[in-house]
Amino acid sequence: MLGAYVILYPGARIVTLIFLGFFSRLIEIPAWVYLPVWFLMQLFSGLASLDTPAEQGGVAWFAHIGGFVAGPILLLLLGGWRRRA
Repeated sequence: MLGAYVILYPGARIVTLIFLGFFSRLIEIPAWVYLPVWFLMQLFSGLASLDTPAEQGGVAWFAHIGGFVAGPILLLLLGGWRRRA
């Protein structure tokens, strides 16, 4: 659904916590910048997890990727991109 969000609200600002050593800071990042970076992080983590044994468990990285990709597809199929009058 994040994929649909970035299409519908590309100018939205996402509040993000940044760690700088012992200090941290909240900053606002545009959705069109943050969400593609998030997607790439999920993709690289998913590809890296292919080498780990299944017994270790972990995060379902490819479920996150599938949800991100399903968002724009469902947006297109359900007509959610149209502006409401």
